[in-house]
Amino acid sequence: MLSMPCVSLSELHKNCSHVMEAPTESSSSQQPVLHPELDCSWKPFDRNNYKQLLGAMDYSFLCAYAIGMYLSGIIGERLPIRLYLTVGMLTSGLFTCLFGLGYIYDIHSLGFYIFVQVANGLVQTTGWPSVVTCIGNWFGKGRRGLIMGLWNSHTSVGNILGSLIAGYYVSSNWGLSFIVPGVIIAAMGVICFLFLIERKIASAQKLLLGQESIGVCVPVQQVVVLKSEAEPSAISFMGALRIPGVVEFSLCLLFAKLVSYTFLFWLPLYITKTAHLDAKKAGDLSTLFDVGGIVGGILAGVLSDKLGKRATTCAVMLLLAAPTLYGFSMMSQFGLGPTIGMLLVCGGLVNGPYSLITTAVSADLGTHKSLKGNARALSTVTAIIDGTGSVGAAVGPLLAGLLSARGWDQVFYMLMTADFLALLLLLRLVMKEHRSHRNRPGVAVE
Repeated sequence: MLSMPCVSLSELHKNCSHVMEAPTESSSSQQPVLHPELDCSWKPFDRNNYKQLLGAMDYSFLCAYAIGMYLSGIIGERLPIRLYLTVGMLTSGLFTCLFGLGYIYDIHSLGFYIFVQVANGLVQTTGWPSVVTCIGNWFGKGRRGLIMGLWNSHTSVGNILGSLIAGYYVSSNWGLSFIVPGVIIAAMGVICFLFLIERKIASAQKLLLGQESIGVCVPVQQVVVLKSEAEPSAISFMGALRIPGVVEFSLCLLFAKLVSYTFLFWLPLYITKTAHLDAKKAGDLSTLFDVGGIVGGILAGVLSDKLGKRATTCAVMLLLAAPTLYGFSMMSQFGLGPTIGMLLVCGGLVNGPYSLITTAVSADLGTHKSLKGNARALSTVTAIIDGTGSVGAAVGPLLAGLLSARGWDQVFYMLMTADFLALLLLLRLVMKEHRSHRNRPGVAVE
């Protein structure tokens, strides 16, 4: 869903230089007057400060998402995941369609579009903690990195599909660029409500078999009541912060997500300016960053499973990412081939740690041994980590917009600094991993 506004920005403020101009009758020396009925931009984004207005919409969405994420995890722990996720998807579809209806009903109020963006950012926070909790409940720790690396590829695939769907309608009717994806996510919400299984069925079977094996015959109703009484309570916000590693990985993700989302929002424009390509070709080329992210996420998961060291895997990729970003800023000047290659490498190294932290690491910490089997912390921990990362996602594109006025080199220096800061925040955990037992596979965080 995040990629759709980026695709539609060109339609909200179009280049109107191609619009026919009407010469004045008095003198040919006077400036021609643009036909008002032929003005092709969408009010209020037809003003000279349209960049600030469009940036305000993106920033309002990301800020609402970051703030709402902290609350979402706490609420999600106390409600059935299936119901919580369904409501979030239905309301997200509603507000996404509402943005597109602004075109159909000819709405030109900036306040309307910002309100829709804020509301959409809040309701979309229901998604990530819920789905990570489900995946964490389905699979154990043994191959969690690989499984979640494969599963997390849906984020990059969604970015690509969202851009293609939005791009299909954007030139003829940009409202459909929002309405069609909104209908799709709402329909998927109904499917989740009907078919989503929150936990492994095998665990319930094991519970019943275990009771029968010790010769205790208990009626079915009594089993349900006893399970409800023994169920641990949801963890508090401060309790989740006290889990070892949550603070470090949260702050690390802040800087890692800053880099990733700066690329997401600014890469098409950077390619347009440096490679001298039109907007459509630059947008198509920027999807290679997502392709590299898919490979990087899977690779990070496999390596962390093999080594049993999540923090070390993230640290190595962050260490390699910083000089690679500088290399990309240099190689992009040497033609299309080097640009393609560096896009794939940068996508893998930048999104690899981001993918691993938001999935396998969050699941590990949410089922940490200090919780003594209480798996109800998973949603809260995931929300804290991703919410902190979303702060970086909001700040990064904003900083890039300010620094790009001084030259693109300043933007890349900012990105490399963010990568090094993310690396520094993991050093304590890396040292702790190397002091721990090296022959314990699948243990990511002590």
